[in-house]
Amino acid sequence: MKRLLLRTKARLRDATKPVTDAAIGAVTIGLLRTARYFDPDKSAQFFGSAAHFIGRRLREDRIGRENLRAAFPEKSPEEIETILTGVWHNLGRLGAEFAHLDRIWDHDPEHPDKPGRVEFSGRSKELFDQLRDDGKPALFFAAHLGNWELPALAAVAHGLDATILFRRPNIEAADRAIQRIRAVKMGTMVAAGRDAPLKLAQALQNGQHVAMLVDQYLTNGVPVTFFGRKTTANPTLARLRRQIDCPIHGTRIIRLPDGRYRGEVSEEVKPVFDASGQIDIQGTMQAVTDVVEGWIREYPDQWLWLHRRWR
Repeated sequence: MKRLLLRTKARLRDATKPVTDAAIGAVTIGLLRTARYFDPDKSAQFFGSAAHFIGRRLREDRIGRENLRAAFPEKSPEEIETILTGVWHNLGRLGAEFAHLDRIWDHDPEHPDKPGRVEFSGRSKELFDQLRDDGKPALFFAAHLGNWELPALAAVAHGLDATILFRRPNIEAADRAIQRIRAVKMGTMVAAGRDAPLKLAQALQNGQHVAMLVDQYLTNGVPVTFFGRKTTANPTLARLRRQIDCPIHGTRIIRLPDGRYRGEVSEEVKPVFDASGQIDIQGTMQAVTDVVEGWIREYPDQWLWLHRRWR
């Protein structure tokens, strides 16, 4: 009887999936369009509060709490809840800011002291200019930290020829809406898939810069240690480095008070070599993961703790 109920439930879910996906897609489009009519800062505050109110009632809230307890066993329950509140607010703000991607970036490198939303350290600007102007390819990695959509926007806004690896949403209507926004000023977008590594390698061979997010669990990934626990990492970045001799740098856009951001480019992350002199895929991804962990320890409330990073 139980097996029959499970089969019936699965069939019902499959039958209603197209309708559910269409509804979610319509809501996504509606929210993005509506947010564009309002001030970015006010809509970000509203979306942040709404995400917190709704999110604390979802199973992802429990996942986030479990992840935080495992990563920070020394923190009190009150500290964990404070971080988790920040996580939901950051996610909501990101959603509102996404609707304004074509007008939110206002950094003027010719007038760095001019008041605006974005600031860069002198060293980050130096590294960025060097990587942009040396005529050589480079690999960039980022994480689901702060506003993780903005590094691609920053690259194109300041003349860096960038190719970005991304993962399509499962819902087609939402994917189309998101792609229309991302297509404005975010470089060449390459969807994750079987042919993605070939496209990314070709971009590097053409002297372009390739960027990707590296902080999600991958079933067939290489083993790494993250916050003292074993997990896996996507090896694409290290495999590309094995094919193409180029530097690896991290990039992040941290959220500051009053709707502002700080953009940073890390120093070169040196790859690890094996005994034969080839790039050690696992060792290199561990080096990258260590940088990401350091970032998260600085700003734990700005990382996306809501997915199962350890399994």
